[in-house]
Amino acid sequence: MPYASLRDFIDRLEAAGRLVRVATPVSTALEMTEIQTRLLAEKGPAVLFENVTMADGTRSSMPVLVNLFGTVERVAWGMDREPHQLREVGETLAFLKQPEPPGGWREALELLPLLKTVLAMKPKTVGSAPCQEIVLRGDEIDLTALPIQGCWPGEPAPLITWPLIVTKGPGAAREDGFNLGIYRMQVTSKNTTLMRWLKHRGGAQHYRRWGAEKREPLPAAAVIGADPGTILAAVTPVPDTLSEYQFAGLLRGKKVELVDCVSVPLKVPAQAEIVIEGHVMLDEFGDEGPYGDHTGYYNNVEPFPVFRVSAITMRRNPIYLSTFTGRPPDEPSVLGEALNEVFIPLLTQQFPEIVDFWLPPEGCSYRIAVVSMKKAYPGHAKRVMMGVWSFLRQFMYTKFVIVVDDDIDAREWKDVMWAISTRMDPARDITVIEGTPIDYMDFASPESGLGGKIGLDATNKWPPETHREWGTKIRMTDEIVDRVTQKWASYGLPGSGKPIWK
Repeated sequence: MPYASLRDFIDRLEAAGRLVRVATPVSTALEMTEIQTRLLAEKGPAVLFENVTMADGTRSSMPVLVNLFGTVERVAWGMDREPHQLREVGETLAFLKQPEPPGGWREALELLPLLKTVLAMKPKTVGSAPCQEIVLRGDEIDLTALPIQGCWPGEPAPLITWPLIVTKGPGAAREDGFNLGIYRMQVTSKNTTLMRWLKHRGGAQHYRRWGAEKREPLPAAAVIGADPGTILAAVTPVPDTLSEYQFAGLLRGKKVELVDCVSVPLKVPAQAEIVIEGHVMLDEFGDEGPYGDHTGYYNNVEPFPVFRVSAITMRRNPIYLSTFTGRPPDEPSVLGEALNEVFIPLLTQQFPEIVDFWLPPEGCSYRIAVVSMKKAYPGHAKRVMMGVWSFLRQFMYTKFVIVVDDDIDAREWKDVMWAISTRMDPARDITVIEGTPIDYMDFASPESGLGGKIGLDATNKWPPETHREWGTKIRMTDEIVDRVTQKWASYGLPGSGKPIWK
C-alpha cells in the first residue's frame, strides 16, 4: 500500500524492525550528528528521538526523526519497492524521457497502461489538510522553537537540512511549473533563513527567471516531513515533461494530495508535518556557512538570498525530520548509491554500449564515475566519457570518469585498479579538459565554480590506438574449472571453493 504520509512510513519501518525510538535525552547540538555517524557506518535503523533537548538546554515539544534513508533498502521502500526493483524506476523514467515508437500494435498496447497511469497521477487539491491544523503568523512565527539540528563544531547557526523547497516560475511554460528541490537553509533569525541553492538547480532557475521579469520576491515553501515518495521524487532525475508531484504519484501508485498555502500562491503536500511559507528576496543576501558538507570539509562562505517567513503551518504534535551531511557514509551518499541504479537505464537508453555505471560513495557520490562498456571501435571510450559529462545534468560536476571494458567489474576497485595499471598509458589514455563547470564547494578547483575534468581510458586498446601486439588475458579452461568445482568437496579444503573466473 502506498504511504500517504511520513507517519505511514514510520509505522512500516517500526513494524519491520527498521526504526528505533529513543527516550534518553538527546541534544540537537552535535549529539544527534555523532549518533547518526555511528548508525550509518553499520547500516543501522532510522531513529525517532522522543526526548529532544534544544541547544539552550530546554526540552523541545517535537520529536526528531533521523537516518530515515540510511540504507538502500529504506530508500527502495520509500519508493514502495525493494532494492532489486530500483532499476525498474530508471527504466520507467527512461521511457518517459524519450519514449521509443512501439514496434507494433502489441507493444503499443503494452505501453498504454503506463501512459494512462502517468496521466492519472496528476496531483489533486484538497480543501483542508493535516499540515494546516496549526497556523502561525506574524509575531507567532519563531523558527528557533523548532528542534533544528546543529551538525558540526564551529558552524554559525542551526541548519534546516531536509526541507523540500517548493517554487513556481514566472510563466506558464513547463519549466516554470512546480519544482521540488532539497536545499539547506541557515537560520538567521526567528523569521528568516538563507536559501542555499546551486545555480543549475530548479529552484535557482526559477529564482533567476523570476527576478528577470518581476520586482516582488519569489514565493517559496519549505516542507519538512512529506511522505517518502514525494521526498524521493525531489532527488530523482525526473524528465522535464513530468512534475515531481506527478512522479511521486507514480512511485506511490496514488495521487499526491496538495493544499493551497495560507500566505503564498503555492501548493504543498497535505499530509506534511511542517510547512514554512515565505518569499525569497531579490535584493537581500547573506553569507552562508561555513558548514560541514558532503565532501568531508567545511564549505566556503558564499552569499545566498534571504528567505523571509510569512507563515508556519503544521500538524498537531508534528515530527521534525532532520539529517546531516559529511564525509561518506552520510544519508545523501546512501541516496546516491540507491539512485545509481535509477541512472543506469537513463544512460543505457542513450548509450546502449554501457554495461554498468558506478558512482563510488567515497567519491562524494558524484565526483567519480566508473563506466564499463562493450567497446566497438577505436576512440569509443572517449565518446562514453563525453556522454557521461553532457547527457544528464546530475553529472555536470563529475570530475573523474574511468572507462573499463565489460570484463571488468566497475564496482570492484581491485578490478578497476588492475585495468588502470595494465590497460592504460598515462600519456596516451588520459583526457584532460579545462574550464568546465565545477561545484563551487570544490576548493580543489583553481576557480570557484570552474575547474577541470579528467577521463581515464582503461579499456583494451585497438589499432590505431596502439600499434603494439596487445596482451592475452590469463584464464583457466572451462573444463578444469568445472572439474574442480565438482570435486571441491572431496579435497577436504577450507573455503567455499567458488571459482574466481568471470
